[in-house]
Amino acid sequence: MMVAKAPQRDTLFISKATPGDDAFVLWLAPRLEAAGYKVFADILDLQGGDRWRTKITNVLRNDAMRMLLCCSDRTLARPGVLEEIEIASDLTRELSQPNFIIPLRMEPFQKLFGIGGLQWVDFHGGWAQGLGELERTLARQRLPRAQKSISPDWAAYLRRAAIRVRREPEPLTSNWLRVIEMPDKLWLLVPRNSCSDGTLKKLGTPSTLPLVPFKEGFLTFAAPFDLDESFAQIGGLREEAEFDLMTLLEHGSEAHGLGSRDTRSIATNLLRQAWEKRMRALGFFERTFSSGASFHVDASKLDIGKRVPWGRQGQTRSSMLRNVAKNRIWEYGVSAIPNFFPYPHLKLKGRVLFSERGEKDQVVAIEDDRTQFRLRRSVCSVWRNKAWHGRLMAFLELLAGESPFVDLPVGRGLAVTLDAAPIEFTSPVSARQMNRLGEDAEETDETTVTRYYEDDEL
Repeated sequence: MMVAKAPQRDTLFISKATPGDDAFVLWLAPRLEAAGYKVFADILDLQGGDRWRTKITNVLRNDAMRMLLCCSDRTLARPGVLEEIEIASDLTRELSQPNFIIPLRMEPFQKLFGIGGLQWVDFHGGWAQGLGELERTLARQRLPRAQKSISPDWAAYLRRAAIRVRREPEPLTSNWLRVIEMPDKLWLLVPRNSCSDGTLKKLGTPSTLPLVPFKEGFLTFAAPFDLDESFAQIGGLREEAEFDLMTLLEHGSEAHGLGSRDTRSIATNLLRQAWEKRMRALGFFERTFSSGASFHVDASKLDIGKRVPWGRQGQTRSSMLRNVAKNRIWEYGVSAIPNFFPYPHLKLKGRVLFSERGEKDQVVAIEDDRTQFRLRRSVCSVWRNKAWHGRLMAFLELLAGESPFVDLPVGRGLAVTLDAAPIEFTSPVSARQMNRLGEDAEETDETTVTRYYEDDEL
């Protein structure tokens, strides 16, 4: 009598919380398929009308060669996940396979009976890093692979979840501040008396006016007498050349070795410096990122949890710029990216800085970049467009006050003037809003400062 051969297990079963781990699984599963593995995840493999509990149980009991368990305290508290861990623990014994459950550490988590002694694969330090470690783990365990192909259903799922576009015009607000007015002259200033490059740089660094080193001197909007105090040690600066800014931006100056691209870079640098020097002078807290400086609202500007009203009369809203999430203090800020195309403007990029709560609620900035990144990904991922927009508008309200303009000093009596209201435009199409919020919903909705609430069951 022939004994039926047990079917070969060939599937990586991903145990997850819905919808909390969906974004991660949509990222991970296609990459595992590209590496040759067959993957099961409820987000894709359950169809309408399926007896979902039966299907999940059957795949885990009969087809799974490993269970990849997403691990965080909130995921491990889900009844469905706990039930899958129980089934997988039984299979570990039945199959004599101690590596059947592979924990994927999404966040630091409390040990749980049944998986407490298992070595996890770390995705908390970065998803790409975790994927590499997981692939090496699976390769060492010599798990079977199928032909390398990614199921088209993953892309189809993303398309189904995508925002639909309607052929209707929609008014939108950008994150651009238009430059309304700026000086029409650029000066090349050089020292009146000879000095070393080091001395010149040292004297120019603390200047409250923007300067860009060029050859033996500086390019600047400021006139020579505007800088007499800063450069008194070397007898001040004198004019070497005067340029019409717009002509220089368009054509450069062959006589001085300046191409139009060089000039745009220098003018952009001067605008960036003007913004940063003004923000420092106004007392915003500065933080340096790899792509430049950002300026944040700290305790000197605003109390934790206090709203800043903004908007047109009769249409006012309010947003928070400092609050607490995951027992850390977050503080909103912006970086400014100047550009001259298609017209002079500053593009503002929202930034969020997380800090620990020290003694007597003192703010202690978290210096570890990875921790900052993880907190931004987990806390800020649920700030919908309206929430980010509201924070930007509140920041500008705090910056400009009652004035419709923001002035950035660049010389004595000279300033780059910005419109304090971002540029508005009309899109020829409109996007369906997935989450329609009330006027202040980004603040009253706790998902703004914590996370989405999740269903108890799938």
